[in-house]
Amino acid sequence: MSRVKKSLKNAKVGVFFFIISIFVQFFSRKLFLDNLGDEFIGLETTLRSVLGFLNLAELGIGTAIGFTLYKPIFDENHKEINKIIALLGVLYRKIGYCIIGVAVIVSLFFPFIFDTSETGELSNFSLLLIYFVFYTLLFSSLLSYFANFHQSLLGADQKGYIIQGYFQTINIIRVILQAIVAVYFKDFYLYIILELIFSIIYSVFVRKKIKQEYPWLIINSSEKAKIIKEYPDIIKKIKQVFVHKMSSFVKNGTDNILVAALVSIESVAFFGNYQLIFTKLGGLVKMAFAGTGSAVGNLIAEDNAENIKKIFWELMAVQFFIAGFFSLIMYFTMEPLIIFWIGAKYILAKTTLILLIANFFIFQIASPVERFKNAYGLYQDTWAAAAEAIINLTISLIFGSIWGIDGIILGTLVSLILIVVIWKPYFLYKHGFKKSVWIYWKGILPVTIVFSLAALLVNFTANYVTYDRETSGIINWILYATIITAIVTVIYGTLLFIFVDGFRVFVFRMRDLLTKKLFK
Repeated sequence: MSRVKKSLKNAKVGVFFFIISIFVQFFSRKLFLDNLGDEFIGLETTLRSVLGFLNLAELGIGTAIGFTLYKPIFDENHKEINKIIALLGVLYRKIGYCIIGVAVIVSLFFPFIFDTSETGELSNFSLLLIYFVFYTLLFSSLLSYFANFHQSLLGADQKGYIIQGYFQTINIIRVILQAIVAVYFKDFYLYIILELIFSIIYSVFVRKKIKQEYPWLIINSSEKAKIIKEYPDIIKKIKQVFVHKMSSFVKNGTDNILVAALVSIESVAFFGNYQLIFTKLGGLVKMAFAGTGSAVGNLIAEDNAENIKKIFWELMAVQFFIAGFFSLIMYFTMEPLIIFWIGAKYILAKTTLILLIANFFIFQIASPVERFKNAYGLYQDTWAAAAEAIINLTISLIFGSIWGIDGIILGTLVSLILIVVIWKPYFLYKHGFKKSVWIYWKGILPVTIVFSLAALLVNFTANYVTYDRETSGIINWILYATIITAIVTVIYGTLLFIFVDGFRVFVFRMRDLLTKKLFK
């Protein structure tokens, strides 16, 4: 199966399951808020963020191993693949034990962290419940280190659709059962224990599937820690990627912790509603591009400069379209969506929405640069990752204490602009493409101008679309969102097709693929 076909299969499977997952989670979110309360959902979200911080110990291993697997997969070198997966198992087990130790230490401070009342009582929840939630989520995440780390091979082999198929199906069933528990039992303990049960089920199914796909793979390798000495380059890459992933966590994973610390636990739930939408949108885009990371890795392995250039600009144009498409639609439809979905009381300031959209947009248009940078194995700019994390945290802490949620998001935006928008393209072009970065800026300028013009035209046209937010229901919102989507698609899509070569190439490529599929 070719790279394009594998990428399309990943995209189709991923998007299909993800759309179903979005609907399930959106409907369940209101049930959770209404029946379990804002504070419990805020508590759960905060504890997940704490676990995200603990999982920093893993950051770098999966990415570095994935990069190392591209070549042996391309060469069908089963012996080398087995050794690399064995190395992955050794490293993951070490990291898993470290996470357990650190988690126990962190949990000792919970009585002080969650002591928010003047009387010294733990706000609305017992220590038993807080510890139960934390350790249940912890053990669920540890399965990735001890049981199903082999799934990295599926991702590197452009078979991410298998992972997504199992994960999303099991996740959907879990959320449905949790919604039933929330509505009919309102039991916090049963709600959380389902998380662990379904994580175990997922691990069992994935391991069984890996055995079917790769019968030659040694699932329980006898290789010991000495194998680490055979791959010094991988260990070096892991250390470099660790810094980058740590920066990524600070950028994306600390917002909830900062909101809880600088604003309130309840505000985490309010902020989480917006986060859920943007996270799902980002996940949907990621599913649409599922497999392209490993496809780019294989493309780099072939070392065809002209083909690399062509694919890069095609991905840039498509990613720009997707970023602008969702950003413009969210600007007009987000607040009405929040109103009919969970209620007007959950509406945040307009500036919050604009900042979230700006972060989403920049993250999306930077994805191709990140994808190619990873495929080249360019992780040595660790100072940039550290600087990004420091800038983010510094601005978030200073302005978060002044402006609340907006100040926290501002930290992410500034760090994105300085490092992701300005530095990373320069680094990719100098050390990956080995060309002047001005080629990048010349190519990105027309796309940026097209988006800006499209935004002005869409805003002008959308003002003529009437919509009453106060009396809106789901049908009215769907009609309004459909009209806005049509306006954005026609205006933005047409301008990109006319003025941007990469987007035009992509449209023709999709047309040819559809034609072959329909008339083969």
